[in-house]
Amino acid sequence: MKIEILAPCGSRESIFAAVRCGANAVYLGMKDFNARRNADNFDEDELEEVISYCHARNVKVYITINTLISDSEMKTAYKTVETAMHCGADGFIVQDLGLAKLIHKCFPTARLHASTQCSVATPDGFNKLKELGFCRAVLPREMSLEEIRDIRSKTDIELEIFVHGALCMCVSGQCYLSSMLGSRSGNRGLCAQPCRLSFSADNSGSFDLSLKDLSLISKIKEIQSAGVISLKIEGRMKRPEYVAAAVTTCKKALCGTYSPDDETVLKSVFSRSGFTDGYFTGKRQDMFGTRSKEDVVSANSVLKELARLYDKEKPLVPLKFEFICRENEPISLTASANNKCVTLKGSIPEKAINKPLTEEKLKERLSKLGATQYYAQKIKITLDEGLIVPASEINELRRTVCAMLDEEEKTEFEKLPFETVSPKKKDSKPYYTARFLSASQIPENHPFKRVFLPIWAYNNDFIKTGAGVEIPRGLFGVEDKLKERLIELKNIGVINALCSDIGSYESAKELGFEVFANYSLNIFNSQSANMFKSPILSFELTLNQANCINAQDTGIIAYGKVPLMLTRNCPVKNRIGCEKCKKNGSLTDRKGYKFPVLCSSYPCVEILNPQPIVMSDKMDEIKTDFVHFYFTNETKDEISEIISLYKFNKFCEKNYTRGLYYRGVK
Repeated sequence: MKIEILAPCGSRESIFAAVRCGANAVYLGMKDFNARRNADNFDEDELEEVISYCHARNVKVYITINTLISDSEMKTAYKTVETAMHCGADGFIVQDLGLAKLIHKCFPTARLHASTQCSVATPDGFNKLKELGFCRAVLPREMSLEEIRDIRSKTDIELEIFVHGALCMCVSGQCYLSSMLGSRSGNRGLCAQPCRLSFSADNSGSFDLSLKDLSLISKIKEIQSAGVISLKIEGRMKRPEYVAAAVTTCKKALCGTYSPDDETVLKSVFSRSGFTDGYFTGKRQDMFGTRSKEDVVSANSVLKELARLYDKEKPLVPLKFEFICRENEPISLTASANNKCVTLKGSIPEKAINKPLTEEKLKERLSKLGATQYYAQKIKITLDEGLIVPASEINELRRTVCAMLDEEEKTEFEKLPFETVSPKKKDSKPYYTARFLSASQIPENHPFKRVFLPIWAYNNDFIKTGAGVEIPRGLFGVEDKLKERLIELKNIGVINALCSDIGSYESAKELGFEVFANYSLNIFNSQSANMFKSPILSFELTLNQANCINAQDTGIIAYGKVPLMLTRNCPVKNRIGCEKCKKNGSLTDRKGYKFPVLCSSYPCVEILNPQPIVMSDKMDEIKTDFVHFYFTNETKDEISEIISLYKFNKFCEKNYTRGLYYRGVK
């Protein structure tokens, strides 16, 4: 399959920049349900127009519906998909597994691309995505080349990779920093990027959560050889000149003409202290950077030149003509392009008095395609001698057949009606479950129906406590290690597994564990809740939304310092090193709040909220089937006090938060 350059388009001007510079596909959002809701985006009329424009130039259009969808929004999301299908969309980039389930059922011919926000990092996860109806998956930005090759060797789903653009500190889909700090959720398309502010591991005011921008354009040949078929550029909020520069540079890299000068242009148009390829190469030491004044002003030197790359239509589409001119028959012109063929007939040619038509003259007139996206690749002429046709008629035939080729043909598609899901009424008192960071935290005679310990806890701790295993997130390159450890735990009698992504959910299920779904699966609606056993719902839901989820045995986190970020590059290690940290690191923000940083023997670290969610005095408002306690750095005595608060529905006197249960996310 030919490799695809996939360009970001948040505006009409970016569409022109992407297409005219040679992108094979673009991705864009409509007004709702996309991860860049602050971009201009497109309404129905605009969408139909830009899809027609792109298709006439042999460019595909993928629609981003890559946010979490609530039950109350699901019908609108259905209509959004229906509208995009009517307009001729070539695919949908989706994060929410419940929405993907709905699209796959109701629009069976729709192509589904799994957003990187799905947080899938293992072969089992990618294979499950295909089983769920996805034909393509966007790889996490944190993957190395070797890890990508491993994924490619173990799954046949199409793979797409980000090759240029902004790089988030957090694994996509696992960031709750913006939502917890300001109710603007990255999972809902309104991230406020608080990570670009000061979060310091050494109290120096440093920016230890701000990474340089990603650029793998110089590595495109390696990416291509690894079996990736789509090169994705990030930047729907960026100016069209940025899109032009990135697409042009990708084209050069594919053609083998990329040079350091091209990288200089890319840095000038937008960067944060330059670029990084640290995750791809596995060299993660020099990945941090901020947007400096020099970075901002450097764009002035390149913008005019970049704008010239797309200011006029480019002849990018090959066109074949067949012109027939015979005596006593109407002339005809057939044009073929983009797997489409049209024919138009004209008048009957007259006998020439002085200068009859020649094949050379006809080819000259038919080749005048300067105002279109076409160039004459081949012109076949059938011409009887001694005939004449007015030049104006030939020109009009040429213009008309080109316009006919541009017309978007409406294709029929199969659809099933939307089925409304009624809110579930739950009146029973919820039971308790908990996860502990260490077995030493677990009190005697605790009230928890299910208890979980991290996968790296000692075997004896699992045996002694009867705990299930909590499988961590961000399992980059460690699926084999994970399965070996799970088999070991199964053999010592561990039964339950709390799974943090669809890959580990499938792995544990195949090994015979009783599987349960963790909060990090971002279960935000009844559709997705019904895909998993006993799911802990997303803590970005309001309490009322969570109470109304219509699925069996659902729960919410009722206590805990919830993780706000999952990062593969430890910000504390980068700033002060592991020796000084001694597994007791934290980040201090500009207001003086300290965010604990927890590391593990698995690839990623977690950054916790400074204050725990506490709902001890609100238990009568919780109507889910169970509540989950997320214990991290609390002592055994502190945990006993917390349990007592919940036993008697007491108000917490210490610093706490209600999370998002009452304020929600935008």
